[in-house]
Amino acid sequence: GFGASVHLPALKYSENLNAYSFFHYKENKKEVTENKYGLPCYCDWGELISNSHIDGIIIATPPESRFELAKEALKNKKHLLLEKPVAITSEEIEELQRIAFKNNLSVCVDFEYRGVPLFLQTKKILREYQLGEIFLVKLDWLMQSRLDPNRKWDWYSQEDKGGGVIGALGTHAFDILHWFFGETTKVNGKITTSIKERPTNKSGEKYKVTSEDTCLANLEINNFGNGLIPCQVSLSSVAKRGRGFSLEVYGSKGSLFLNSHNQDDYIHGFQLKLVDISNKIKEIIADDTFQFNKEWSDGRIAPVKYIHNLWQESIKSKTPVIPGLHEGHQSQKVCEAIKLSSESGMTIEI
Repeated sequence: GFGASVHLPALKYSENLNAYSFFHYKENKKEVTENKYGLPCYCDWGELISNSHIDGIIIATPPESRFELAKEALKNKKHLLLEKPVAITSEEIEELQRIAFKNNLSVCVDFEYRGVPLFLQTKKILREYQLGEIFLVKLDWLMQSRLDPNRKWDWYSQEDKGGGVIGALGTHAFDILHWFFGETTKVNGKITTSIKERPTNKSGEKYKVTSEDTCLANLEINNFGNGLIPCQVSLSSVAKRGRGFSLEVYGSKGSLFLNSHNQDDYIHGFQLKLVDISNKIKEIIADDTFQFNKEWSDGRIAPVKYIHNLWQESIKSKTPVIPGLHEGHQSQKVCEAIKLSSESGMTIEI
């Protein structure tokens, strides 16, 4: 999956990290995995995490198993890089925080949009107050990845296993908003499941889908102590010909538009436009300092490599990493608040 297709190529070109081994829980996959990737494959998690040659572990499993795997790895003094959502609940993330802090370990979360050049450029524009006071933020992420009703029923279809559009897109969206503008203080949300059944692989029998495929939310964001910003978020994995990613920021001095219609990539297709105080619109190119030294046809690899670099720097310097468990925790709390708000019909304070 994502580990083999994105993390492994990123490691291959890393200046400081070396891939040592794989883990696969199925014993009958061991030989195939070793032959395919040229690395030893462990099928016993306890044996892997007790190996003194291993300094850090990247966990890119489905969400349900991440917490227990991460907890055992931390107890065995392994640094971690976790995919998102980090765990099923914010309480699980808090437990990981306690263990990591106790053992002085670096736990990075793969919020890779923090490494995308035009996102870094957007952060710079906001930091330099080019838009002035922020009046409104609107983030749409409308995809069609789950639109086919014949797409198989799996963990993504199950809420209790971390499936759904909030875990897939929302975790990234809320981290991006927190990075750009500050943390969320209030949430009012509505989630729905449009495709209510999906077939299994083998029999074709249809199982109930319990995870959401559409999310609408109104957020109140504390702009780093400089006032509250209203923010609208729309997420969908069943939007035919959806607009993809679209961030709109409206301020007292100007407006900003960051968008991409490319639904298969993190890099290629993004555009950034700025409307200045004179009402002129211009396209912005990322500064050279934000550009990648190397890009791949799979645009996911370069920003993940960027996150790898942050992780290894944290391990080497023995300092906390950003994005880490705190950022994962803040994003997860918003995800939970939206679901609670949808169920109760109330605005939830965080």
